[in-house]
Amino acid sequence: MSTSLEGRKAVVTGGAQGIGKAIAKALADAGAKVVISDINGEGAKAAAADIGHGAVGVTCDSTKVDQVEKMLEDAAENGAVDILVNNASIVPYVAWDDVDLAHWQKIIDTNLTSVFIASRKATDMMRAADRKGTVLNIGSNAFYAGTPNMSAYVAAKGGVVGFTRGLATEVGKYGIRVNAVMPGLTESDGVKDSPHNDSFGFVEMLQAMPGKGQPEDIAKVVAFLVSDDAGWMTGQCVAVDAGMIRL
Repeated sequence: MSTSLEGRKAVVTGGAQGIGKAIAKALADAGAKVVISDINGEGAKAAAADIGHGAVGVTCDSTKVDQVEKMLEDAAENGAVDILVNNASIVPYVAWDDVDLAHWQKIIDTNLTSVFIASRKATDMMRAADRKGTVLNIGSNAFYAGTPNMSAYVAAKGGVVGFTRGLATEVGKYGIRVNAVMPGLTESDGVKDSPHNDSFGFVEMLQAMPGKGQPEDIAKVVAFLVSDDAGWMTGQCVAVDAGMIRL
């Protein structure tokens, strides 16, 4: 079995670096025409140039409805995109005593509301074009485990789980699939910048397999889930975390 996305148009939000860039590359390598959307437009364009395969990088703030809708309309072919990967995210580390409403709202907007905004527009376009597309959301196993100094982030990623399951039941009758991937400890910029590097050894002890995952480990699972090989899967949240979370 080899994953083929030939002829598909894909959008990856937050794709300028890390897991998002790896996902964009995996989809492009599988034959998809990829648009990389990121608030860092120059980074998105650089990522697209690195990936090749005709990938395109564009500037877009995933929390802004007008920008997201225009980006998806510009990316669409024959009325809609085939694949939407909601990857845009920020991972700040803030102690609970320092969490105020402004911080909370920024985290929820970036990590959860952005998923709604893009999914709302993309699924509307898919239905209007009679396109049996797929939405893939990037969550986090932090939702299952709970993580100190990340309460707002954990809440947002928990919302992604609930939204994924709910939206799958809403749009399944139109042939649109919705799934999520829940990365664990992964060699990404967020992990490298974490003030909790000294605790990652303990995290690895909780895993069934030691070590840190690579962005490509996440990307390969995403490429499978958005392909026809996973055509009978929807509403699922798949942990890719070396067995840390064993549900």
